[in-house]
Amino acid sequence: MAHESFEDAEVAAQLNERFVNVKVDREERPDVDAVYMQAVQAMTGRGGWPMSVFMTPDGRPFYTGTYWPRQPVHGMPDFPRVIQAVSEAWNERRDEVVGSAERIATALAEHREGDPAGTLDPSLTEPAARLVVEQAWDRDRGGFGAAPKFPQAMTIEWLVAHHVRTGDEPALEAAVHSLDAMARGGIHDQLAGGFARYSTDADWLVPHFEKMLYDNALLLPAYAAAAVVAERPDLARVARSTASYLLAELRTPEGTFVSATDADSEGVEGRFFVWPHDELVAVLEEAGADPDLWTAFLGARPAGNWEGVNVLHEPVPRARFAAEHGWSAEAFEDEWERLRAVLLAHRAERVHPAVDDKVLTDWNALAVRGLVRAGALLDEPGWIAAGATAAGVLHSAHVIDGRLHHAGKDGRVHVTGFLEDHALLALADLELFQVTGERPWFERALALATEAHERFHDPEEGGWFQTATDAEALFTRPKDRWDNAVPAGTSVMIEVCLGLAGVTGDLRWRERAEAGLRLFQDGAARMPTGYGWTLRQFEALAAGPREVAVVGRPGPDRDELVAAARGVRPGTMVVVADPDDGDGVPLLEGRGEVDGRPAAYVCRELVCDRPVTDVDDLAALLAE
Repeated sequence: MAHESFEDAEVAAQLNERFVNVKVDREERPDVDAVYMQAVQAMTGRGGWPMSVFMTPDGRPFYTGTYWPRQPVHGMPDFPRVIQAVSEAWNERRDEVVGSAERIATALAEHREGDPAGTLDPSLTEPAARLVVEQAWDRDRGGFGAAPKFPQAMTIEWLVAHHVRTGDEPALEAAVHSLDAMARGGIHDQLAGGFARYSTDADWLVPHFEKMLYDNALLLPAYAAAAVVAERPDLARVARSTASYLLAELRTPEGTFVSATDADSEGVEGRFFVWPHDELVAVLEEAGADPDLWTAFLGARPAGNWEGVNVLHEPVPRARFAAEHGWSAEAFEDEWERLRAVLLAHRAERVHPAVDDKVLTDWNALAVRGLVRAGALLDEPGWIAAGATAAGVLHSAHVIDGRLHHAGKDGRVHVTGFLEDHALLALADLELFQVTGERPWFERALALATEAHERFHDPEEGGWFQTATDAEALFTRPKDRWDNAVPAGTSVMIEVCLGLAGVTGDLRWRERAEAGLRLFQDGAARMPTGYGWTLRQFEALAAGPREVAVVGRPGPDRDELVAAARGVRPGTMVVVADPDDGDGVPLLEGRGEVDGRPAAYVCRELVCDRPVTDVDDLAALLAE
């Protein structure tokens, strides 16, 4: 619509004559996007972007849609005709239009999600997992649903956690198969790492070439968790390349992360990423490689595999391809790394896609959480340090006069923070507290969560609104209903509350989490792929929240206890701390080394077993 209509002089003249036009950046104003998306879905039965809303001067919608073409096509009215019809309705039947807007606003305001007084049922994750495996999982191509296919990282991370808790093998198989298919597909940048927004086809071959910070932030810990649980070094390799992409291409000089890179360069989508066959062959030959072998490995054809050019991918799993061509896995990997660097350097000479360089608090916090969690699982302290740097900048640069802000650019911040900003940064702080044991991260998480509860909580229905009590008033107050491209703010607050209940012993945090889970329980049971983050919290509740404090001076003995404790068991928080770090943190207070050796304290809501210093004893406690 931007190219067809908004940049068209005739259409622009019609719009400017009849309406006050506002174009919204949904990434900077997710609250505006949320309330009007709810209206579009209610009025049309579906949603999506572009999203077009006609509203009264006070912001109440009365006619909505998504894409309207410039010219009539497939029975759809053209956008100029829509403009004219809406204008005529406003001028000739205004009472009717205003009455309709009032009814719509009232209906949306009265809509309720879930039963806040219902019985909480953590066992719903088992039928939910069966539903995903039996009906949504694409057993041939990997992923969930049909084209276009999205990464669904939150669903995958939940399925891995579900397997860890229950031993459900099909859940792990669906998760690993999907990760493997994406990693070998064109949605994955085979040269620089990182993933594109989605695949336009069911085979993961042709992406929409835009790369988003949040997708890669979510996929990183999903790959790391699956690599550990399934014992798949190839998935760990993908996690490492994804982290490298985040740190090399999206990180700002200050240590935070930009939002995205465009799909287009030189006015053509994907031009930067795709390869004409002749160009690919020439670069391979210059590098002294067999072009027939390596073009086959990368799925490249003389006529191209998409619109005359090639999207690089791995049609055959790497180990199998190497064996079929007489290479050892190690030798093949070494040669591919050499050629990958050559191809990447050649590609770097092209015109690069533009960068969306705004720094969003919630997406950055997702990146911190991903780097820290994956760094702990795969023993990558550099990722943890990078996450700590980014979180520190967010706390210093995005907080003005005591208030967290949503977006920053060119040294200035704007838009007061939303629920997801507070919740995700609090969660990132808790992740950092777990791996460092440093009290400031705990204090920051507690302060953010307390503020979020005070300013965003819904006292009537449970859960939390997306906007604060003192935020700009929209025609209705939005509340995230499900885990979409990023997790719902309420879903993240649930995880934060469960974590704080364990660290502080204050079970009011547990009660708040359970109230939020009741809100989403019905939706998660019916449509589990839309509630991946939420379902992982149900897994934590079903497993029984547990805290493991490993206290001792740094060294091999402490490292062994940490390795035994740390994993992806849902509901378990592992905090690693020096003996002097416990003051002011209830979980750590009064807990130190035993007989001069690092000790592990296994607790449930601050009711703890006796400390153990032996790895086998710790493993036995954790197995109970």
